[in-house]
Amino acid sequence: MRAHVQEIVFDCADPAALVRFWAGLLGGAPVDRSTDWSYVDPPGFVRLAFQQVPEGKSVKNRVHLDLEVLDPVVAADEAVTAGASRVGDLVKDEQGSFQVMWDPEGNEFCFVTG
Repeated sequence: MRAHVQEIVFDCADPAALVRFWAGLLGGAPVDRSTDWSYVDPPGFVRLAFQQVPEGKSVKNRVHLDLEVLDPVVAADEAVTAGASRVGDLVKDEQGSFQVMWDPEGNEFCFVTG
């Protein structure tokens, strides 16, 4: 059996706010399906959906998105302006570089090159 990824779903406190952050980062129009479910279809990527849950995030994500960019420093600066936070310093090695980030609700993602 083979499956197809339909969407990636983030648990969150405020789906409407979080979908707008990710739509700003990746493109696409945010859609609020209901007060507890929003999604965006970024160009060239699978749908990202955001569902409201009562509990807050308490530990590191077991899965995160790596987003390829030309310059992770510039991308991080723009994401911080939109509500994200840097986690640590830029990491560089012979394979490229990456900057770990948190979205406005603390979900980890990385800007990567290489």
